[in-house]
Amino acid sequence: MKAYGKREAAITDKFSTQEMVLSMGPHHPSTHGVLRLILQTDGEMIVNVTPDVGFLHRGLEKIAEMVPYQSFMPFTDRIDYLSSLNCNLGYAITVERLAGIEVPEKAEYLRVIGAELTRMASHFVGAGALLLDLGAVTPFVHALRERETYNTLIEMLCGARLTHNYVRVGGVSHDLPSGFREEALKFVDHIEHEFIKEFNDLISFNSILINRLKDVGVISREQAIEYTLTGPNLRGSGVKYDTRRDDTYSIYDRFDFDIPAGRGKFGTVGDCYDRYWVRIEEITQSCRIIRQALNQMPENGEVRTKLPKVLKVQEGEIYVRTESPRGQLGFYLMSNGGTRPDRLKIKTGSFSAMTIIELISQGVMVADLVAIIGSLDIVAPEIDR
Repeated sequence: MKAYGKREAAITDKFSTQEMVLSMGPHHPSTHGVLRLILQTDGEMIVNVTPDVGFLHRGLEKIAEMVPYQSFMPFTDRIDYLSSLNCNLGYAITVERLAGIEVPEKAEYLRVIGAELTRMASHFVGAGALLLDLGAVTPFVHALRERETYNTLIEMLCGARLTHNYVRVGGVSHDLPSGFREEALKFVDHIEHEFIKEFNDLISFNSILINRLKDVGVISREQAIEYTLTGPNLRGSGVKYDTRRDDTYSIYDRFDFDIPAGRGKFGTVGDCYDRYWVRIEEITQSCRIIRQALNQMPENGEVRTKLPKVLKVQEGEIYVRTESPRGQLGFYLMSNGGTRPDRLKIKTGSFSAMTIIELISQGVMVADLVAIIGSLDIVAPEIDR
């Protein structure tokens, strides 16, 4: 026994442990797109995380300076392909406010209906992808099933299923097609009264999921504000701030809806589960808004203001923010009085979320980092633009 102990000590003296540097992505399935994270690990524990972004940079802001105002609308679809209509809306409002363009009332309702349908569909994918990352395949299929119904509805509305290009400067491209109102009401009723219960019974209250998400990646209220988080990531930390209500735009002030916020449902306020649960609750609130918009919308009316073939925007600058599914989407526009922007800058929710990953990932296991990324609902094109 003594001889064995000496031999073991000799082997230990020859070897020493050290931290490893690993590259997570850009091909890792849980990075939600072409995103790379440089991990410094001590075994399975993370010492530090450095996000490495830019793999999807397409120069959208520079392209905006090279094309007429209306011609940039299809490019906004590519900012966030999961919520392209919300990106259309943010850009259109920015141009309209600086140009002094008034949007017809019916077009405002159509914009809200499209934006809230898109928010629901985005949350279907966001929640489903998080669960898929954690190994739960079946719920993701259920979420995609509902997104397919959304795709059919939006295809009725604008002819496209992913990059919609539905909003126009001054309104929208099409009025509601025949039968859309009935199908949309049927869809929101199904989501609110059937799907949400089914999804929660299937996975949201599953003890394995709860244990994987609770008390992981906790972001306090103060940290969320300090790191400029927005949208569900901010509200997941208990901050009830929503641009649709607190800095309202379009006609959102006409609708009655609640602002879900994290409250430590199963663990600590601001953990991964709270961010997941806020998105589930927001789906129900979008159903409420859509139902009110469909019922309030006038039967007749123009859906687009007549504009000059070549639109010139008065000289000046403006910053407009709207509430996209991933948080505040901000457009800073500078005009020199010509037919295209002199400068356009875009601020996105995913980019803000990247700033806090390093802070909340220190000391967690690599498997928990997968949960953290999924709970922040990052979309890579929105980071890089």
